[in-house]
Amino acid sequence: MDWTGCDVIEQVPGKVGGRPVVKGTRIEPDVILIDQECGRTPEQTHADFPTLSLDAILEIRAFAQKHQLAR
Repeated sequence: MDWTGCDVIEQVPGKVGGRPVVKGTRIEPDVILIDQECGRTPEQTHADFPTLSLDAILEIRAFAQKHQLAR
């Protein structure tokens, strides 16, 4: 998936093999989309990943929906 243009995602060579992650974490955005696919709310995802802001979770979900990246 191409996460270029999503403000809360970064790709850093050597960090998680250069795969896209939420800025400042090692959490891949696919985890957030899998949670969504499983019917989990943004608040439930935030409870599991407290280092992610609720705003970041919502932005990732919205970006995926807009760019048809949702799983």
